Amino acid sequence: MSEELQQIVPAPPSPVIQETFAAIASTNEFYKEVKSREALQAYCAWYYTTAQKHRQELEQMRGELNILRWFRFKRR
Repeated sequence: MSEELQQIVPAPPSPVIQETFAAIASTNEFYKEVKSREALQAYCAWYYTTAQKHRQELEQMRGELNILRWFRFKRR
């Protein structure tokens, strides 16, 4: 191989470097998975809290006087 091509084409990486990059990739993938699971858990907690609040509001509304019923006309 000519010297010009040797300068352009890099030497193949050593096994130690490949293992290091594999460990870094695995670590990044792990933390990405942890972050996504924590985001899902936070969303589920928010959803259940909001749903419970809406159920309580619905029960409260069912106990209140329905004013709109007075203005509704039965048409048959």
